[in-house]
Amino acid sequence: MFTYAITRRPGPNFDQGLTTANLGHPSYPLILEQHQDYVDTLRQLGLDVIVLEYEPDYPDAYFVEDIAIVTPNVAVITRPGAPSRRGEEASIEPVLAQHRPIHHINRPGTLDGGDVLRVGNHFFIGSSLRTNLEGASQLTQILNKYGHTVEVVSVASGLHLKSSINTLGDNRLLLTADLADYPCFTAYERLVIVPGEEYAANTLLINDSLLTPKGFPRTLDQLYRLGLQVIEMDISEVHKMDGGLTCMSLRF
Repeated sequence: MFTYAITRRPGPNFDQGLTTANLGHPSYPLILEQHQDYVDTLRQLGLDVIVLEYEPDYPDAYFVEDIAIVTPNVAVITRPGAPSRRGEEASIEPVLAQHRPIHHINRPGTLDGGDVLRVGNHFFIGSSLRTNLEGASQLTQILNKYGHTVEVVSVASGLHLKSSINTLGDNRLLLTADLADYPCFTAYERLVIVPGEEYAANTLLINDSLLTPKGFPRTLDQLYRLGLQVIEMDISEVHKMDGGLTCMSLRF
């Protein structure tokens, strides 16, 4: 169960962040509104939410999930794959140090939190454009030390592993067709997203509730059939910047 979440307000320069999406220019007033709705929802679900101020030098810094991996036993400060994001950790590490022992990913390793999926005590690490094998190896050693098991998965498409897969709890995964037949996932009950709704893979399980992006009705119908408490959220401006629901918080 999660008790805390760390988030960060998007700054006025958030539209200068890294993105490959071709969805139009994002609106600053609208992303502030959507981010506040996100924070309010986390609080309504019982989390103590820590909201950090925006970082003028780091337009992507509101995607706090990439900067740390937090387990019940340890927090690992990452070394982001995008050089422009290195330095964001300076204001996050002191907050996490109040709750967990701290470890670091060191050069030449790179690792983004968006490539790390926790399913119970097991972690999947995506080897991607942002997370290299050295970074995955360093994280594996740290997680193993604290009693966690790990598998490394090649990310063939999408920015991060969690762009295409997330947990639904109870040994269930929501994932895109590209990942559905990966041997490492076949032991789980898999809910495969219909073509055209792949963005809906970036859902966020908060204790007994599931946050899901608005605008994907067929996936929403699949989720309701599982009996989950589902909360749709409009994150259109985050989508324009290659982000999703998991990206905007660190939960622990």
